[in-house]
Amino acid sequence: MSIAKPWIANYPPETAPSLEYPRVPLTYFLEESAATYPDSTAIYFMGKRITYRELLLLSYSFANALIKRGVKKGDRVAIMLPNTPQTVISYYGALFAGATVVMTNPLYTERELIHQLTDSGAETIITLDLLYSRVSSIRSSTPLKRLIVTSIGDYLPFMKKLLYPMVQKKQGQNPQVAYGGDVESFQALIDEQDPEVVYSSINPEEDIALLQYTGGTTGVAKGVMLTHANLIANAIQCQAVLYKLVKGKERILGVLPLFHVYGMTTVMNKGISIAAEIILVPKYEVKEIFSMIDKRKPTLFPGAPTMYIALINHPDLQKHDLSSIEACVSGSAPLPIEVKNKFEELTKGKLVEGYGLTEASPVTHSNPIWGKGITGSVGLPWPDTDCRIMDMATGEELPQGEIGELAVCGPQVMKGYWNRPEETAAVLKDGWLFTGDMGYMDEQGYFYIVDRKKDMIIAGGFNIYPREVEEVLFEHPAIQEAAVIGVPDAYRGETVKAFIVFKEGQTAGEEELEAHCRQRLAAYKIPRQYEFRSTLPKTIVGKVLRRQLQDEDQKRREEATDDIKTS
Repeated sequence: MSIAKPWIANYPPETAPSLEYPRVPLTYFLEESAATYPDSTAIYFMGKRITYRELLLLSYSFANALIKRGVKKGDRVAIMLPNTPQTVISYYGALFAGATVVMTNPLYTERELIHQLTDSGAETIITLDLLYSRVSSIRSSTPLKRLIVTSIGDYLPFMKKLLYPMVQKKQGQNPQVAYGGDVESFQALIDEQDPEVVYSSINPEEDIALLQYTGGTTGVAKGVMLTHANLIANAIQCQAVLYKLVKGKERILGVLPLFHVYGMTTVMNKGISIAAEIILVPKYEVKEIFSMIDKRKPTLFPGAPTMYIALINHPDLQKHDLSSIEACVSGSAPLPIEVKNKFEELTKGKLVEGYGLTEASPVTHSNPIWGKGITGSVGLPWPDTDCRIMDMATGEELPQGEIGELAVCGPQVMKGYWNRPEETAAVLKDGWLFTGDMGYMDEQGYFYIVDRKKDMIIAGGFNIYPREVEEVLFEHPAIQEAAVIGVPDAYRGETVKAFIVFKEGQTAGEEELEAHCRQRLAAYKIPRQYEFRSTLPKTIVGKVLRRQLQDEDQKRREEATDDIKTS
């Protein structure tokens, strides 16, 4: 059975249902923008401006430096940086060299780093001086052969650059980097190398531009193989949906981390494809965001609901003018209607909800920005993106209005999981990506997600997989059993709650458990709530019933709310 595509009738006239995708490497966007808008600002970072001509030359220099050090086509190069110019230079430089980029979260602990670097086989990493000790401590447990280290101060304006060491000292930061041999300075690397044009033979449909790690649908961190063609397609689809954006004229607020595929596509790749000014913000702090909006007047602000919530609830809100913002696409978590309405009222721009997943580069759906959007829906499939709702029992396509698993097909869908053919086969079937998300389509072709991938928790836009947190809790000597679920949180969307059963005669307090987790997990994965129990609900074969725990927790919260109302 095949259902027609009712969503196409709801596309704005300016958005074509099918698009042209140039057969080029991802670096094409940077070369084109540098040729057409050489003197336009590509990156604005804390007062420092880098033009498109400069960005291209810096990327060439870095590519040549990598090649000189033996990096070959297909080698994996890890980038472990916050939102800084070096992130963009490293990303495009590695691609010019023909390498595959492995974006690495700077919040990762040693345990998480070892897994990703070992699994990817990355031999080169670009990281921050503040992160050097963490990376060097796990080096012997990974394939790493060379460390390239940079500092926030490297790309600050002249006076700020001079003052930065004093700021670091005042904040108690005194990074000790043992330069020499295979530990090199990013800046020295750039300075030593001529910015000669780099030619790498790339097959866009086959060659992997990016290994982006995700828990996928099973919770084990896997490298999603995204080709140059995948990432080119998603950027071009993005432009077709945001059709009012003008090349060489836009300013994008780069708050979403570039190490996350959502920020990488909607801020960096998308921004460079239209020669936009990318306003890089290394850390989300509301006052800093207000300052950037005041100074640079961004026109586009991709983000997550927590970011918009923090702005509209800040006491200084009325002191700032947000009216430059014309469009925002919210992803990573459901967008509350009151947040959408309040933000649109303040900016007079549009804030719409979208949907995607790492395996699709990542965006597959969004509400029309300048057309008919439906609150509560993740919107319409993007051009050239086909969607079906599948019956999980029969594998048949379901009719409109019925709930099943969302499957998507399009040019942005991944090549597969890195070195995991069985897991690839489980989610990629005849070109269709089975997302693991439950949803339905209405008569007009708008899609709705009713439940997230199995038990995945989304807190502040970050994906958290219960199994990983549970394994860390199990390492505590007093814990016999642990189960982790997501519970509602007014600010983060969801937060982590852990159910603990102690070994007989043993116990531990919440502070001790938090300290235990903090050594092994990134901060956003640490449980914020604990419940201590004598048993956990299980199936007949001993599998913990997380769904039952969620139901029990929700019932208690509803009863507590009723008690408050009646008191």
